[in-house]
Amino acid sequence: MDGTRFFKLDGKVAAVTGATRGIGREIALALAEAGADIALLQRNPENVEVKREIELLGKRCMIIPCDLDDITQVEAAIPQVVSDFGKIDILVNNAGIQRRSPAVDFSESDWDDVINVNLKTVWLLCQQAGRYMIPQGKGKIINMASLLSYIGGFTVPAYAAAKGGVAQLTKALSNEWAQHNINVNAIVPGYIATEMNTALINDDTRNRQILERIPAGRWGTPEDFKGTAVFLASDASNYVNGHLLAVDGGWLGR
Repeated sequence: MDGTRFFKLDGKVAAVTGATRGIGREIALALAEAGADIALLQRNPENVEVKREIELLGKRCMIIPCDLDDITQVEAAIPQVVSDFGKIDILVNNAGIQRRSPAVDFSESDWDDVINVNLKTVWLLCQQAGRYMIPQGKGKIINMASLLSYIGGFTVPAYAAAKGGVAQLTKALSNEWAQHNINVNAIVPGYIATEMNTALINDDTRNRQILERIPAGRWGTPEDFKGTAVFLASDASNYVNGHLLAVDGGWLGR
């Protein structure tokens, strides 16, 4: 018996946010490589690079306009996926933003921007997906948590609050929806070499301190998330519910 069958996604439809670059791009490509058709929920419909890469894999791919700052577009995104593809099997809430400032100077507008994109839209997209997944009796939702779901960090109060919320939202939805064969889990990225972390990478002191804490001895890469995403999106994770899966080179265990 072929154990790889548990990881196949043929015939599945996956919606992914924030897939134009970085971790989201690699996740979208990995799901397509495993057999899924892909709906890219993205702000700029003119950015078709990832769409073309997915189509070269022989999979169907459509771009759904979804500016996460626009609640009207967010609320319409999942119904549009279902209209275009006939169903939704997998939702990956990957997109996120960052704002840095000492807490006493952190602006209300920055707070609102981070909470809205990193938490509120995750909730709304999960809710919309759940409304389709519950009647079909199955589904996979993968949220993107953070090391800051566990720790407070420095000068990122809104991000820490949002990612703490994502972790608890993941567990709350899992508690309700596991009975419907819907697996709601989250990935916890460690320190990953992406654009969001450019400032840390370029800070010699912080870069050294971070690497000293990582048992694997290196920054993670977006490619490190491909297998993790396929696992959580596939039948291989059918009895995994409400879990926060760290991809961090061992940072949390140090």
